[in-house]
Amino acid sequence: MFTGKKFNCNKGAYYHFRELSDELCKECGLTVIEKPAGKTPRSIYFAEKRGEPTKYNVIRQAIDEAMQMCINYGQFKKIMLKKGYIINDDYNRKYPTIRSINDKKAVRMYHLGEQYLPKNIANKVEHNPYYYQNRYMEFIHPKKKKQKYKVYKYKGKFKDISKMSGIDVLFLLLFHLLGLLPKRENYQPLSPEMKQEVRKMERYSNEIRLIVTAKLKTTEDVKSYISQTEKDIENVTNLRQKYRNKLRNCTDDKLIQEYKEKRNECTTILNKYRKNLKTANCILEDTQKVKEVIKIEMQMKNGQEDIAKTKKKDRYLSR
Repeated sequence: MFTGKKFNCNKGAYYHFRELSDELCKECGLTVIEKPAGKTPRSIYFAEKRGEPTKYNVIRQAIDEAMQMCINYGQFKKIMLKKGYIINDDYNRKYPTIRSINDKKAVRMYHLGEQYLPKNIANKVEHNPYYYQNRYMEFIHPKKKKQKYKVYKYKGKFKDISKMSGIDVLFLLLFHLLGLLPKRENYQPLSPEMKQEVRKMERYSNEIRLIVTAKLKTTEDVKSYISQTEKDIENVTNLRQKYRNKLRNCTDDKLIQEYKEKRNECTTILNKYRKNLKTANCILEDTQKVKEVIKIEMQMKNGQEDIAKTKKKDRYLSR
């Protein structure tokens, strides 16, 4: 405003504004980034703003849990491997990375924060109390407990079970891998993808209830159920509108009360239909995702079994 020239926002101006911003944050009692290391990617920034769990947050949570059950860096890496994460911190690499077993792209660990670098993790776990060793042993070699299983009756011949292939079986298998059918204490899914599905338990519970009550076996059954429900919603909506129209010109108190009761009944039925319609659409949306998650979990289970067999074989040969 003094020279009439446009503002030149160069690199020096950027750092000057950053200093001003830090001073304002200190005055207002807000946090100040001491050593800024690059910008936050847009997708992560907006996901955190919406309160959604990001890939980085899931990895941080897994690392925090692992650091609370080991006393050296070697144990930490074994725990992370069992949790489904591979850490590549070879001395030839410029940046140590971490990735899920099922991910192709790795994350550089400095993106997670300075406290999540391997040298800082090693320094922290080495100062852990010695009794953390017990947590490590319990996690790596869990004791098998005798579990009381619920008894389920299957109507049919056992030789036909292998031929069962419907969305009801798919969702029941999902509940089994989540540790809920039958219910198992201290059970945790292996893959990070299956752990994230735990958050959708209420949604999956509604879906399996509808599948059982409506006897839905295939996606075609779900689609026909959706079209029929939409027709039912339209019919009940028209019926409710008729009662509303009658109420406008009605003067008889008894008829008014009767019309109101029937209108409210229609509203209750509509709410039920709409809820079922939403759940049916979720079934179509989740079916493919559930298949992928089950496939990943089964691969990890088979991998854990192969590792256990190899260790047992090596122990036998060493003898």
